[in-house]
Amino acid sequence: MTTDSPLDRFLSQLPAQKSHPVARWQPSRSGVIDIRIAANGDWFHEGELIRREALVTLFASILRRDPDGYYLVTPAEKQRITVEDAPLLVSQLQHEGEGRTQRLLFLTRTGDAVEAGPAHRLWVEDSDGEPRPYLMIRDGLHARIGRNVFYQLVELAQPATVAGVERLGVWSNGLFLPLDGEDVNGR
Repeated sequence: MTTDSPLDRFLSQLPAQKSHPVARWQPSRSGVIDIRIAANGDWFHEGELIRREALVTLFASILRRDPDGYYLVTPAEKQRITVEDAPLLVSQLQHEGEGRTQRLLFLTRTGDAVEAGPAHRLWVEDSDGEPRPYLMIRDGLHARIGRNVFYQLVELAQPATVAGVERLGVWSNGLFLPLDGEDVNGR
C-alpha cells in the first residue's frame, strides 16, 4: 500500500487500536455478568445503557467468542455476556478505486478498522425477507453492518459472474463479496 492513497491517509489518522491477547488468556475463574449487547450495538449493564463510549470500547477490546458463547476476558477471569445478534457494529465505510482494484475499509463503533478481503469476509443472511449483512472483524468476532453502510455498499454494487452464476456484489482487495446471499468464497 502506498501512503499517497486517501484510504491509507485516513487509516493513519485513526488512533492506534489496542489489541489484547485474549485468545491466549486462559483464566481459571469464570462466571456470568449482566452485560448485554443489543441487536442495534448498544451495550447494557444490569438493564441500563452504558453511556461511556470509552468503557464500551474497552469492553469490546477484551471480548472473545468461545464455542459456548461470548466472554469479557482478562488474564485473571472470564465473564460470560449476552449478545443478541453480533457483538460489534460497523458504522462507517471508506472506499477507493473501483472494480477488482477497489478497497473497502469498515469501521466499527468500538474502533476496529478492517479492510474487506480474504481475512475479513462479508456475507449477507436473510432475516424474515430482509438482508442482514455481516463482516468478520477479528479472532472469530463478527460485526453486523449498519443499515446506512449497507446502503453505501448497494450503491457500489455491480454484477459479476461467479461459478457461472450472475451475482450482485462489491469487490475489495481482488475478492468478490456478494450482497445477494451466500458467500461464494466460503467463510
